[in-house]
Amino acid sequence: MSARQPADIAVVPATIERWPDVELLLGGYGDHGCWCQAWRGKDPIATERGESRVETLRRQLADDLPAPGYLAYIDGEVAGWVGVSVRTRTPRLVRSRTIPAIDDKAVWSIGCFKIRVGYRRRGVARALLAAVVEAARAAGAPGVEAYPIDPAGQRVDVGFAYVGLAPMFDAAGFRRVMETDARSARLPRLLVRLDFEAATR
Repeated sequence: MSARQPADIAVVPATIERWPDVELLLGGYGDHGCWCQAWRGKDPIATERGESRVETLRRQLADDLPAPGYLAYIDGEVAGWVGVSVRTRTPRLVRSRTIPAIDDKAVWSIGCFKIRVGYRRRGVARALLAAVVEAARAAGAPGVEAYPIDPAGQRVDVGFAYVGLAPMFDAAGFRRVMETDARSARLPRLLVRLDFEAATR
């Protein structure tokens, strides 16, 4: 089978109406799963209401702008997820000592990728990244930020590659700003940024 190109992959914002597909991708560990919340940190509403991670994600899908994630589809089947937030509204990033803020811009932050088994190495992550960049630009965001690792040719277990791989961001025009103190697969996570203001000059 030939590799799919991102143009063959449909990407849409995750909404509460698409909950069954979100659950299929993120619900492998039931209520004990991450549900794309670990990297965000506990927000004040979740703390006040005593929400579970599942309940928090359902609320985010119903209420948040931007959407807390985007879903990729191939031939109508859900194939992948990317978690998104605004950095300045993301408690764990705001408080992070290992991934410092480089400015106070309300950039969109990409926290994670989840590609379904059977759909990996088919351009799904690239399609998700391109869709987030396009949506952020259309929404008037100042840019997009992410915190991937650079495997430098090493094979990285998929469980540690959820943060994304730096070469994919390089190819999408992101610049490598700094090496952070955060780690995944014992590799340093980079802070990479695509500034729309700078890109238009």
